[in-house]
Amino acid sequence: MSGFVLSATTAPELLTRRGIAGPFACRELGGGVSNVVVLVESPAGPFVLKQALPQLRVRDEWLADRNRIFRERDGLLAAASLLPAGWIPKVLWSADEDYLFAMEAFSPEAESWKDELLRGETSAEKARQAGLALGLTVRGSWRNPELERQFGDQRAFDQLRTDPYYRTIARRHPAIADAVGEWVEAVTPLRLALTHGDWSPKNMVSLGERLLFIDYECIHFGDPSYDAAFALNHLILKGVHRSQQQAEYHHLARVFLTWTLAVLPAEALPRFESAAMRHLAFLLLARIDGKSPAEYLRDEAVRDRLRRTALQLIADRPSTLEGVLATVERFQAS
Repeated sequence: MSGFVLSATTAPELLTRRGIAGPFACRELGGGVSNVVVLVESPAGPFVLKQALPQLRVRDEWLADRNRIFRERDGLLAAASLLPAGWIPKVLWSADEDYLFAMEAFSPEAESWKDELLRGETSAEKARQAGLALGLTVRGSWRNPELERQFGDQRAFDQLRTDPYYRTIARRHPAIADAVGEWVEAVTPLRLALTHGDWSPKNMVSLGERLLFIDYECIHFGDPSYDAAFALNHLILKGVHRSQQQAEYHHLARVFLTWTLAVLPAEALPRFESAAMRHLAFLLLARIDGKSPAEYLRDEAVRDRLRRTALQLIADRPSTLEGVLATVERFQAS
């Protein structure tokens, strides 16, 4: 494997090495904490390069296997086969020795749904699409033996989610360590359907009133109620951040879950919402005291109120979204 490190400066070297004709104009995009992402303008049109980092860009040490980039590439291909055309960007080519791949670029007007939510733009239509896409993914992959064979390995998910979120809050809150450990032990063996692992508004690209879905590096065949919890957690956190609009964000949460549940296979329904709410309680605490805290929640009084909310949810174990939202609203009003 090469030691090539992707950047806007080094991308032309890679492209020339692959025989792709220039000239190139390259610009680094936000790759989150775990990747480098570069937009390339070329004579053949724009495309995006994405490379996995071995050391994530966070305060605490957080290492991850770079082979996850191949899982992401394959995840994009799998998701594209389950969702309507145009909902997933096309994979163009990959350079396995450099831990990167190329995919089609979005319109210059595109931005993440997260950015819109942080500005206070609350589109119920986008919440519907996010829920529908999750539900269709679960329905299309439910108990699929070929997808389980391809994506059954959960090491990347463990490195990028279970350890930095669940085990970290267990270490930092010893009183809930047993509850966290029991839940992780219960859900880790599950092999039910494709699970994105980062079903967050930051990984949903907004184009007008349409969403596209990206960043499949945590994809695995596991417990898809985790994805519902992950998205709901972000919507609830945005409501905390923009407290005057909390009711609007809670409406988005309801729309999202309604459309997810509407298209799930019947076999998935009995445990899905209650399992999602259990995940949600732990994830809410993880965005305060895990390795990747929500960067927009800086006020310590707000953070402490959220911490107490999450600990109450972990103790109470509400099985419905309405139960979770009632607890959040009660604590936020206190």
